[in-house]
Amino acid sequence: MKPAIASSLGGWILAVGAATLGLPAAAASLDARYDVSLLGLTLGTANLTGGIEGSTYKLDLTAKLTGLIGGFTGGRGSGAASGSLNGTKLSPTSFAVSSASSSESRTVRMALDSNTVAAVEIEPPIDAKPDRVPLNDGHRRNVIDPLSAFLMPVVGKGLANACNRTLQIFDGAARYDIKMTQAGTREVKLEGYSGPVAVCQVRYVPIAGHRSERPSTKFMIENRDISTWLAPVAGTNVMVPVRVSVKTMIGTAVLEASSFKVDPGMTASTARN
Repeated sequence: MKPAIASSLGGWILAVGAATLGLPAAAASLDARYDVSLLGLTLGTANLTGGIEGSTYKLDLTAKLTGLIGGFTGGRGSGAASGSLNGTKLSPTSFAVSSASSSESRTVRMALDSNTVAAVEIEPPIDAKPDRVPLNDGHRRNVIDPLSAFLMPVVGKGLANACNRTLQIFDGAARYDIKMTQAGTREVKLEGYSGPVAVCQVRYVPIAGHRSERPSTKFMIENRDISTWLAPVAGTNVMVPVRVSVKTMIGTAVLEASSFKVDPGMTASTARN
C-alpha cells in the first residue's frame, strides 16, 4: 500500500474522535490492538497505547501491513500526539506521523498552541497541484490533530449523545470536518472490555488542502457508508473508537479492536514502567 493511500485511510481512522470535553478526565492507561481489513481480508494490525494523567494525555499509534501485501509493499506507519485536557477543551500541543513503503515515505510534524497550529514540517513536501484547494491562516485555527481526535470526551457516563459533534481536523496538509451523529448503541465483547458501545454515523467534509477534482475526494464527499463504534475508557469520561468502517472506491475498509485493555486510575507513565 502506498503512503498516500495509507495516509488517506489512516486519516479517516484517526479522525474519528472528539474536540470537546464535558468533565475533567481522571487517570487511566490504554492498550488497544486492532485488525485492519479490506473486503473482509486482513491487511494488517495497529496498536494504540498511552493514556490520561490528570490534565494531560499522550497517545502512540503503530501500524503495519502483514501477509503477502505487507511483504510486497513494506507498508508501515507510526504516530504520536500529546496535549492537555483543560476543562471542556481538548488542546493538542504536538503531533507527528510517519508512513513508509518500499517505494516512498513521508513524515509530518506539527506543533500547536491553544488549538492553533504554530509550526508544520512535512518531508518530503506535498506536491503542488492545480486542483489543490489553498490553505489560509484561518484553516489552522480552532483545530485538533487526527490522532488526538481519537480521544472522545463525553458529558456524564451515558452513550445517548456521545456521537453528536463536529470535529475540526488539521493533519498538517489538509483541513476537514468530521461530522458525527448518533445511530444507537450495541453490545460488544472484546478482550479487556465487554459492554455497550455508541454507534455513530460519520460524514467527511473537506475544507482546504484537498484536491477538489480527485475522484476519491468526490467519492468521499458523497459517502454515506462511514461509521464508528465508541467504547468508554474506564476511570475517565473519555471514549475511544473500537471499530471504524469506511466504504472506499475498492471496497469497505475496517479497523476493529481485538483487544481493548484499560487500567483505570493508572497513569500512562506508571503503566509503561
